[in-house]
Amino acid sequence: MAAELERMKELIERLNKASRAYYQEDREEISNLEYDRLYEELENLERQTGVTLAGSPTASVGYEALDELPKEAHESPMLSLDKTKDIETLRSFIGEHKALLSWKLDGLTIVLTYEGGELIKAVTRGNGLVGEVITNNARVFANIPLKIPYAGRLALRGEAVITYRDFEKINEQMGEADAKYKNPRNLCSGSVRQLNNEITAKRNVRFYGFALVSAADVDFQNSHEKELEFLNEQGFQTVEYRAVTAETLDAAMEYFSQQVVKNQVPSDGLVAIYDNISYGESLGATSKFPRNAFAFKWADEVQETTLEEIEWSPSRTGLINPVAIFAPVELEGTTVSRASVHNISIMEELKLGIGDRIQVYKANMIIPQIAENLTKSGRLPIPKECPACHGEARVEQEKDVKVLRCVNPQCPAKKIKAFTLFVSRDALNIEGLSEATLEKFIGRGFLQDFADLFFLGQHRDEIVEMEGFGQKSYDNLMENLEKARTTTLPKALYGLGIPGIGLANAKLICRHFDQDMAQIMEASEEEVSGIDGIGPALAKNLAAYFSDEGNKDLWRRLKGQLHIEAVAEATGTELEGKTFVITGSLERFANRKELKELIESKGGKVTSSVTGKTAYLINNNAASNSSKNKKARELGVPVISEEEFLTLLNA
Repeated sequence: MAAELERMKELIERLNKASRAYYQEDREEISNLEYDRLYEELENLERQTGVTLAGSPTASVGYEALDELPKEAHESPMLSLDKTKDIETLRSFIGEHKALLSWKLDGLTIVLTYEGGELIKAVTRGNGLVGEVITNNARVFANIPLKIPYAGRLALRGEAVITYRDFEKINEQMGEADAKYKNPRNLCSGSVRQLNNEITAKRNVRFYGFALVSAADVDFQNSHEKELEFLNEQGFQTVEYRAVTAETLDAAMEYFSQQVVKNQVPSDGLVAIYDNISYGESLGATSKFPRNAFAFKWADEVQETTLEEIEWSPSRTGLINPVAIFAPVELEGTTVSRASVHNISIMEELKLGIGDRIQVYKANMIIPQIAENLTKSGRLPIPKECPACHGEARVEQEKDVKVLRCVNPQCPAKKIKAFTLFVSRDALNIEGLSEATLEKFIGRGFLQDFADLFFLGQHRDEIVEMEGFGQKSYDNLMENLEKARTTTLPKALYGLGIPGIGLANAKLICRHFDQDMAQIMEASEEEVSGIDGIGPALAKNLAAYFSDEGNKDLWRRLKGQLHIEAVAEATGTELEGKTFVITGSLERFANRKELKELIESKGGKVTSSVTGKTAYLINNNAASNSSKNKKARELGVPVISEEEFLTLLNA
């Protein structure tokens, strides 16, 4: 079974890569014959194993946006685990019993429920008593099986995580520093709890099962290890573990301690659970912890140092974030001298003061943090003015925390961050304008608002004399600015930096309002929140932004310098509500991309696999035995040629 599942994963990756190349990049990685052969092999393996993995081209998972995540009580409370940093305490817990020692993954705990082999429900841990229903999002996790061979009711617990590699990649793609996530756990939590599961799908969330809750009429021989083996056979990836006793614990601990620094999957310790199910259950639980399992937390490398200063770092949104600067220390093999304190509430809780002796560590061996303040002098004044503009800085309450905010709308720090977003790749994409260069231009008074970028030529003599510039750099900048004048409305809207409005949201908004900024500026909060994929918080931000006459004027000045290209939208509704799949060679169209664009322009949709929702399969060879033709015949989907498609379109 393990070999079959591995082969299925290989086939899914290969087929999806070929589909992306074919439909999105207009190139063929493999021939249609080879694609069909691999597709058929995958179908056979899915029938043979009874498993359909997430992402399989044989399964179609639609995207759906919700207004809110419903709440649901757990059948039994999900208690947290008692923990220790002492290996001897862990050895004492194991005693004379066999235990399973596994990673304590650092993500979001999820309960999955299957019936009749199908995933029917996914619920977050929440507060242990009540969680949020995220079934829609779980269906697009990277590795959850959508179908399993076991036909009874099955429930399991596991951890949703995002790897360090994906965390870094996603953060790199975020245009503004304020939007970057602090760690993989925060990113995972936000990704799993999205109202639009199309966003979840892009985050590459993975799920690792760690406990079977129930599966009727299966004999697990009273063994947790047998339960994990059963879950593996159903197509789940389970947490890595080692079977241990008190005598073999040291060797297993040595393995995990060496592995933790190499792991791509975030973890913050280990978990030991008795393999003997009935023995563990007989121990019961305290009011807080079950007695059948125990957590081991790594003893972080902690160094003592002296707090030398607090650097107050302004951001694009006006938040002024405290950053602790301390005498350099070695932690986990690197020298560190600064750590974010995040907000005023944390700073006050730590009772920080200049000269205090503090203990610092790296959370998950990566992110520098203050563990404890040994002195607790509390002698740290909160600035009353912004370090960038010397305007008023005010302490405000945001939800449950105190933050420091600059209230000056003309603060240069806000401007620098705002301009950095505006010139970024997903916005106006103006090359040659780094944050450092923007800071120089703003400091010299060249830039007051975004429209001023297109008047930088008025300052030619000063720019060519600036350090790091010259005639060639100036000429390149002018050329790039000229290119940037031609853009699309979604890119321009995103570039304005409205809180929470990313490029994907900007596209949804512009499409809804027919690419008309005048409509967008006058839209009510209620109207915007009615757009699929746009929640009430984003609607409030958009409406609030354009309720400010100054922001409307900013757009009018900017619009005068731009050439807004029309975005290709549907030009008709002839194919509205119809889903097509294209396969085989084409004669009337240059390539599949051209045909796909025509279908979409008429309100239709093109997908890569044939499902019950497919209206037509376009294939000039209707008699072929390709996997798509077979699937279409099984589902009663008509197979039509290009000529028949054009007849349908013109009917």
